[in-house]
Amino acid sequence: MGGVMNLKFVAVAIAMVSASTACAAPQDLPAYRLEKAFPGLLFRRPVDLQGPDDGSGRLFVAEQGGLVWVFPPSSSASVKKEFLDLRSRVDTRGNEEGLLGIAFHPDFRSNGYFYVNYTAANPDRTVVSRFKAEPDNPDKADEASEFAILEFAQPYSNHNGGQIAFGPDGFLYIAVGDGGSAGDPQGNGQNRRTLLGSILRIDVDGSGNGLNYAIPADNPFAGSGQGFRGEIFAYGFRNPWRFCFDPSTSLLWAADVGQNAREEIDMVRKGGNYGWNLMEGSLFYGPGRDGSGLELPVAEYDHAVGKSITGGYFYRTGPLTELKGAYIYADFISGKLWALRHKDGVAETPIPLLADKPGISSFGTDPTGSLYVLAFDGYVYRISR
Repeated sequence: MGGVMNLKFVAVAIAMVSASTACAAPQDLPAYRLEKAFPGLLFRRPVDLQGPDDGSGRLFVAEQGGLVWVFPPSSSASVKKEFLDLRSRVDTRGNEEGLLGIAFHPDFRSNGYFYVNYTAANPDRTVVSRFKAEPDNPDKADEASEFAILEFAQPYSNHNGGQIAFGPDGFLYIAVGDGGSAGDPQGNGQNRRTLLGSILRIDVDGSGNGLNYAIPADNPFAGSGQGFRGEIFAYGFRNPWRFCFDPSTSLLWAADVGQNAREEIDMVRKGGNYGWNLMEGSLFYGPGRDGSGLELPVAEYDHAVGKSITGGYFYRTGPLTELKGAYIYADFISGKLWALRHKDGVAETPIPLLADKPGISSFGTDPTGSLYVLAFDGYVYRISR
């Protein structure tokens, strides 16, 4: 599935995937469940879980309110340590604002660098900052070490994006929503002269041209001469809350939260336009829209099934061998959980795993590839039978 897809063909295929997902009866669900991975640990609105590849095995959970906790990867863990406190810097006035993502530098073992994505006030903005762990206490961040890599204005309190992650290429990818309100009133999704409504790709180990980072030379709009932002890797997103990289192909998969009708999963390619607000999923968003040149989702579902998609990681290691290689995602509102397989970029029918766990806010992995599920009831879960 390369380049611009055939709109009619893909729309039909996606509609079939949506219909099959919506029609799955509860009695047809396999005997999957969520079990508490760390029953002795409780968090407040957890939004991200990551583990640095430093040999320690430690896990870190970020809370929307601004705290990051560290703890050992043991199911018997009962004590978590405060790693970072950003509560005085984070703006949490809106339901979607706060500390939204954390990522560890690929060389964290040697340099101690990690990055956070949060919203701040006065003025309202997104901040992507670098911090450093204390050299004498790796379970504590040096809160005075903050170095703002990137900041940009947020016109509204919603659709702030959230995920940040280092790709297989060593660059930092940043999910950015369209700036908020409803329907993208500023047209940011289709405006390549703003960072909003995009997934960004930057080199945090470089700098220049007045920036605290470098723009990779092979970014699709680097040096365009048209005023397009060189940081943009792909655009046309509403609120790509969570994304990940397929370990078998290195392709980026993003789950984009919909407006009134569709929730979608996109296989994100360099320079791709993913449609918002010309389209919402495979549907035109309003009359007189032109869908030519757009990349359509590999899967979607309508709002009879769920109303806020939470992506999503690939199941890599664990006892559920039948799920290996599948993309696992959920819906925050309906509480449904699915596994999605694909072959040569074509999605198969989603496999329903669970139907009754509202509040799934995010997913996370550790360096071994183990998959975790985060929920706003405060617990971290594993998928099991």
